[in-house]
Amino acid sequence: MTTYTGSCHCGAVAFEIDTDLTKAGVCNCSMCRRRNGLMHRVAPENFRLLRGEDALALYQFNTKTAKHHFCKHCGIYPFHQPRLAPEAYAVNVYCLDGVSDEDVANLEIIKFDGREFSTV
Repeated sequence: MTTYTGSCHCGAVAFEIDTDLTKAGVCNCSMCRRRNGLMHRVAPENFRLLRGEDALALYQFNTKTAKHHFCKHCGIYPFHQPRLAPEAYAVNVYCLDGVSDEDVANLEIIKFDGREFSTV
């Protein structure tokens, strides 16, 4: 398991995760299509918010189960707590330090049909 650090664009929000970064997910729900994130899920014990709790804005929609967190200053979407596993964290891979385009290209990409799921 590797420790990764990540942040929003302005650095107000910073976090750390412990994970094996081998796969990530893309979703086609109305939210994910618009933000175009590449998400990697980690258990709550493997996620640490290092700074910026006061810089986070929360957005919820539909069932209001998922918690989508954004930086109030730069607008970047570093992570959310998903509807299917609200105790977990789904981290935006593009917010992780040191993850190259080649690393991203080598990830197993899992597609989730959130468009259909969100209507149930």
